[in-house]
Amino acid sequence: MGTEYDETENHSTNPTSNTPFGEVVRAAASRRSVVKGSLATAAVAFMGSQTTLNGQLTPILPMRPGLTDFKPLARSDATGPWPSISEDYEFDIILPWGDPIEPAGPAFEYPFTSANQALQIGTGHDGMWFFPDRDNPENENRRGFLAINHEFGRNPAVIGKNQPESLEDVRVSQHAHGVSIVGIERTGTEWRTFATPNARRIHVNTPMAFGGPAAGHRLLTTSNGNAALGTVNNCGSGYTPWGTYLTCEENFNGYFGATHEIEPWMSTESQRRYGFSENGFRYGWHLYDKRFDLSNPGFQNEENRFGWVVEIDPYDASQTPIKRTALGRFKHESVALVAGQDRRVVAYMGDDQRFDYIYKFVSSDDYIGLIHEGKSPLDHGTLYVAKFNSDYTGNWIELSLNNRDLRNRFRDMGELLVNTRLAADIVGATPMDRPEWISVAPDGMVYCACTNNNRRQVQHPANPQVPNPDGHIIRWRDSHAHTGMWFKWDIFQLASSTHGTEASYSDPDAIWIDPEGRLFIATDGGQKDGMNNQLLVADTVTRDVKRLFAGVAGDEVTGIAMTPDRRTMFVNIQHPGNGSIDRSDFPRMGSAPVPREATIVIRRKNGGIIGT
Repeated sequence: MGTEYDETENHSTNPTSNTPFGEVVRAAASRRSVVKGSLATAAVAFMGSQTTLNGQLTPILPMRPGLTDFKPLARSDATGPWPSISEDYEFDIILPWGDPIEPAGPAFEYPFTSANQALQIGTGHDGMWFFPDRDNPENENRRGFLAINHEFGRNPAVIGKNQPESLEDVRVSQHAHGVSIVGIERTGTEWRTFATPNARRIHVNTPMAFGGPAAGHRLLTTSNGNAALGTVNNCGSGYTPWGTYLTCEENFNGYFGATHEIEPWMSTESQRRYGFSENGFRYGWHLYDKRFDLSNPGFQNEENRFGWVVEIDPYDASQTPIKRTALGRFKHESVALVAGQDRRVVAYMGDDQRFDYIYKFVSSDDYIGLIHEGKSPLDHGTLYVAKFNSDYTGNWIELSLNNRDLRNRFRDMGELLVNTRLAADIVGATPMDRPEWISVAPDGMVYCACTNNNRRQVQHPANPQVPNPDGHIIRWRDSHAHTGMWFKWDIFQLASSTHGTEASYSDPDAIWIDPEGRLFIATDGGQKDGMNNQLLVADTVTRDVKRLFAGVAGDEVTGIAMTPDRRTMFVNIQHPGNGSIDRSDFPRMGSAPVPREATIVIRRKNGGIIGT
């Protein structure tokens, strides 16, 4: 996510020789028709089980085709300086970067101060979810909390200079990252913020707690004993059946650097595997905030405090966000939670870097029972990593000390989880092609967007094409209601197969599947025919794709969320104009010397369900 740092994602930090996914695809080609048939009929194994969609426990059902009957936005209309949308739909713009999180808060004023930015909408809008008013169910479709991730913000736009010149500059940048929890309500067709004590910014200097096996571990403790603070590079997201928000820390490595002021810094094996470097992404935080100086011995292990999934209660600002270490530490793109027949929660996650892996976590027991016992279902369970086989089956490999090779490498589960990537290397997981957002269909099929791999030119890429600059969507079905150790997989669609048609798209990134089986696909990358990045809707039965919306030049479309009735959709425009006012003046709200990220509100003109 976020094209500013695609160059870092284009370079693999995985040195292993595990069998790449591209070789698996070619070896399995002769069996494709057989396996497709198996996938089509495998739903029988899931009948009677349940999955969690929209936070509700819902029976798994077969899907019907013909779910998208709107007039698609033409390729020729998906260009230009302003967003465009199907003629059957309309949109508004809300919550731009720098607006107050509450009506009485500090208004947008450029340049920012760190104190104001801590009370304003952050930049780099990304994953999000809508949490309806639970005190007044009759208002659930017009009032609630919108949780919004803020992935990144370029120095020139955020602080008005290429490098910080003071700690205040660094604080402005840090407070632009993280998460916004905003109360919003609809009057007529207009959405506006409302005053609430639960509106808040969670940023790089917000107190954090840790849960799970690595909580309190020596690798999460610094020698000077400073408190755990902050979340950063908040990319994709997820939500739980119990009504909390999950925000995912992706390219956390890029905010660290090394000054060498106290002692020279030489990277460890773990730091290299996670991509730490002397200058990071050139944010320069380490120059003024010693927490981010890898060469400062007082803050040794500070970097291990990032790279987690963070749970936030959107309804209660008094609750400290908790980093759930049982879900592993890597460059989390998003997390999709489902609940099986035995009500164990399963979390599917992708590690967004070239040649990294797909993971799943299974809770140890019924999530309702665990909660009644005062335990988090996300702290108790088992983490697995995926291995894709050439016969269109796969295996979930347990990442625990039950594995002798892992037991010989790591002293305890805390050390293993801090080094999840190294553990997955050891057990022979399949290197994938930047696995990003994951979503689960109502028939139990799990879909994952693999954005691209335009760097791979040899005959063993982690994708079906050599090279694969346009990406693809893979899908699989687990055995035994999401708790089995094997799965069947298939390629849902190669983005390149759509080129030359009105359904053309590249670089699938954010995805979400509604309870009837519509697959919403948001893109981040170079689209064909001069198109801007876009939002499409695919019929998961027929694989037909229609374009619903297109953004602006230099942007990314991301962060798909709905009201419970699915008649209002929220999506985000990230880095319009790639941060340059010369490329985009979006969102045209007041006079600003830089473009501003914002949230798009989409409605069908006839009031129907989004995607129909």
